[in-house]
Amino acid sequence: MMVALSLLSGLPAFAQKKILFIASAANELPLQNGETFKTGVFLSEFYPVYTTLLQAGFEIDFATPDGKKSTIDQESLKEKYWKKEKHLLPEARKFTQDNPGFNNPKTLEEALAGKDDYIGVVIPGGQGLMVDLIHDTNVSALLMHFNKKGQPIGLVCHAPALLLSIPKATSPFTGYRVNSVTRMEELVIENFVMKGKPLNRRIARQLKKHGLKHKKGLPAANFALRDRELVTSQNPYSNGAFIKCYLEALKEYVGKATFSHHTIGAAN
Repeated sequence: MMVALSLLSGLPAFAQKKILFIASAANELPLQNGETFKTGVFLSEFYPVYTTLLQAGFEIDFATPDGKKSTIDQESLKEKYWKKEKHLLPEARKFTQDNPGFNNPKTLEEALAGKDDYIGVVIPGGQGLMVDLIHDTNVSALLMHFNKKGQPIGLVCHAPALLLSIPKATSPFTGYRVNSVTRMEELVIENFVMKGKPLNRRIARQLKKHGLKHKKGLPAANFALRDRELVTSQNPYSNGAFIKCYLEALKEYVGKATFSHHTIGAAN
């Protein structure tokens, strides 16, 4: 994390340093066999990114559908998903129990109304977002807003599927390079974790059909991509690559915004 944080050294002073975290509030995923899988937000795809941004000096707000507290996918509490970040697991568990912002998130409507308060957005993965966020027009409106302003958009693992919520004909992300959970990783989840197939799957193929250029790393690799303001990553093991790319995007945006502000001030 120290290497990632060093990317922000020399960052220009900028008054607006608040980032929006959007999370699912769903706790069950319907399967094709008629059963449901207990799910939610994948904690290991969320907390390391959150704590790094907090250490970098950014304020963070949380928003979910209807302002409901997110459910944590119990699968994500297994140490195998944390690797070099295992030391964070106890404090991450405590965070979900005690943090006021996480336990009392804004509604997505409130986040959209206050969208100009933020300089970036992060949406952690987990199967829950395939139930609620992907159908929520507030999410697509927020993605469009951050894209228009060139502000960093971070989508983790399953979260790149949210780009599909914007109609292909009007999507500003057409032609972007994007990463997401891969087909091989979906198969592993379906066969060894969920014991069934979700209704909405084959995310990589859908993204390609939607006009995006999907790139992938090896299964369980530390892999993320940045294309302009969009940062996408593949799995719970990709925190390092994701954080590096996202902090680079933040540093670039803050530098441009500060330069623009000073230029306007000088012109006046």
